[in-house]
Amino acid sequence: MTNYSFRLGTTSYILPDDIIPNVRYLAGKVRDVELLLFEVEDGSSNLPDCGQIAELGKIAADHDMTYTVHLPLDLRLVDDGTACHASMEKARRVIETTRELGPWAYVLHLDGKSVRDGAAPEAMKRWLDQTIHSLEIVGEWAGGAEKLAVENLEGYPLDFYRPVLERITVSLAVDVGHLWLDGYDPVAYLQKVLPRTRVIHIHGIDRRDHQSLANMPAKSLRAVLDELVRADYQGVLTVEVFSEDDFSTSLAEIETVTNSIIF
Repeated sequence: MTNYSFRLGTTSYILPDDIIPNVRYLAGKVRDVELLLFEVEDGSSNLPDCGQIAELGKIAADHDMTYTVHLPLDLRLVDDGTACHASMEKARRVIETTRELGPWAYVLHLDGKSVRDGAAPEAMKRWLDQTIHSLEIVGEWAGGAEKLAVENLEGYPLDFYRPVLERITVSLAVDVGHLWLDGYDPVAYLQKVLPRTRVIHIHGIDRRDHQSLANMPAKSLRAVLDELVRADYQGVLTVEVFSEDDFSTSLAEIETVTNSIIF
């Protein structure tokens, strides 16, 4: 495994199998695994049990590996401002289940569909206040707001979350694939936010996102990796793909590009 300044990672669904076989397969190939625990309903849950958590911890310890955890739903409070919304309850269950692993970060989405295209000032203030309150609650569960990494979403204005970041010390999960998809320059954005960025997601686009990085122009990938090398980024870079072929070809592209960068 090439030694990068950043912690190169990928998702827990590279093989068409459960989490433990995926993590065993990835051990030694990456330094972080993004645990995707989206099914938390009773009867269909993919939350690890105590034995599986112990196994995940052992694999990580044996291979100098960390975990990031992607929370399952866009975070929000209920309309009366209380924390009993399903997204909050599911976030709590995932955090409690994985706390023993000491995750590098909890990646989350914020539900802003109602105001992302503009809203009356009072509606925007209400959304912002409730968003901050939800992050304060979940941040306490996670062991600190800085452990929460708010991800930029496709179709949202680039500075949509700036008012949130001004009021609470959450981190960022910069999704480069979403920036490419929306036509933004990820390098210009990273130059502004990298000091606050705990996780970066990267994936190629071929009619849709989350494809191999082999689908991206080499100059686009090189520009991003060059910036991470220049800035000595030491957070997690997650190749957010979901098949063995997309994973292996993406890693090959990253290695080829970084080998051509002059340090």
